[in-house]
This record gives sequence, C-alpha cells and structure tokens, in this order.
Amino acid sequence: ARVTPVNRRVLIVDDEPDVLELVEFKLTGQGFDVIRAATGVEALRKARCESPEVIVLDLLLPDLDGLSVCEILRAQPSTRDVPVVVFSVLDRPLTSARGARARVFRWLKKGSNFDSLCDSVSAAFDEHSDRVNRRVKPEEHPTRRSAG
Repeated sequence: ARVTPVNRRVLIVDDEPDVLELVEFKLTGQGFDVIRAATGVEALRKARCESPEVIVLDLLLPDLDGLSVCEILRAQPSTRDVPVVVFSVLDRPLTSARGARARVFRWLKKGSNFDSLCDSVSAAFDEHSDRVNRRVKPEEHPTRRSAG
C-alpha cells in the first residue's frame, strides 16, 4: 500500500459533471483531497483561495479557455508555481508560444488511462513539494556586512 501525506490538494477544472466525478473518485482513491471547479473564473478563484498543490485542467471551458487560465495562474504570485496537468480532448496546442507561457507540467488526452492521470498528478505533486522545499529560507541568506 502506498503511504500518502496529508494535504495533497488537487483542483480539478472541467465543465462536464461526469468527468469531474470520475476524476475526483480516482484521485480521492489515491489519497488526494479534491476541489472542483466548472469554469475558468471559478478555477482562478479557487486556486487563490484553496491553495491546491496541483491543478488538473480541461482546455475547453465555457468562459475562458484552459490556456488563458494557465497564463493568468502564471501571472499571479500565489499560483505561478502550481503545476498544471492538462486533461482535455484537445491535443497539445500547436501554438508553441502560448504553450510555453502556460508552462504545463504534463498534457494528457481525455480517454487516456486514469492510472496515467493519477501518476501525472502524483509526479506533479512531488515536483511542487520539491520546489517548495528547495526555496531558500530567510535565515540562510548571507548577512550584509557593514563597510568600515
């Protein structure tokens, strides 16, 4: 059995209730705490308020497209480092500039094996945790010496 740390919070963003329910079922079975959003605006609000460690994002949403959501997330200090796993019927966007700005951790096509999604979310969570743990703490900065 896999040991799962607490507070492995994932935000799932999809406007299809069946997809939300199935992804939530799979991820909670892997020990993740799941937050749901059905629109891009709701996703942005929940990303700021709920502080997920990973976001699973559909690209086709009723209000904002998923890449726009990613670009907004990357522009906000509180969400810029949160890994995003795209889970969509669309293939990886052909526009490399937008894709690069979105800094997507992994792209999965809907219909993929759900084990791949769970593995991708776990890998994104591990990378996020490593990044947070590598940040330099204020007491580790060298102190300034006064001249004289």
